[in-house]
Amino acid sequence: LILLRFSFHILATHLLLMKISLYTLLFVIGSLLSSCGGDTLPKPKGGLRLDYTPAVYTPVTQLPNCPFSFEANSLSEVKYQAHDCDINIEYPAMHATIYLTYKPVEGNLKKLLKDAQKFTYEHTIKADNIASTVFANDSTHVYGMFYQVYGNAASQSQFYATDSLRHFISGSIYFKAVPNYDSIQPASAYIEKDIRKIMESLQWK
Repeated sequence: LILLRFSFHILATHLLLMKISLYTLLFVIGSLLSSCGGDTLPKPKGGLRLDYTPAVYTPVTQLPNCPFSFEANSLSEVKYQAHDCDINIEYPAMHATIYLTYKPVEGNLKKLLKDAQKFTYEHTIKADNIASTVFANDSTHVYGMFYQVYGNAASQSQFYATDSLRHFISGSIYFKAVPNYDSIQPASAYIEKDIRKIMESLQWK
């Protein structure tokens, strides 16, 4: 009798374990089916919010051997090489730099103008459009051209300025990123105003 009861207990325990395993299996299958039944929703794209501090411009006059001065955004860092008067205006937060190059006019104004224009239009390969604006300031004898480049070009803005007699300066902006007009456009538009300010405040010494 004891042996019979013991055998019955073992059988009941075995059936209970099988029942639990069956419920577990059904639960796992049900979970898998329910997870596959719904539509997967794509994660919405987040917009990058770019807020820049309003520009405050300060005179840049301490440039030995450079026969000109201008005003730069206080958020930028002005670095230059005195021996050839090449100037880098760096924007660390935007990973951008305005490169300024000075050349004296020595009977070669036509060549300087041609080289500057050629440099700009080399970007037409990847640019959607290039808009040019004539700049003239008779009081400071600064005459030049501002170019705005649309599309995935390496440089979004360029300019040149001269007094037509002794001085010639050209500039362009570059970002430390793969050219993508949509992503860099807010920063480019911000620095574009700084380039215009350079032209407007440029004075020959």
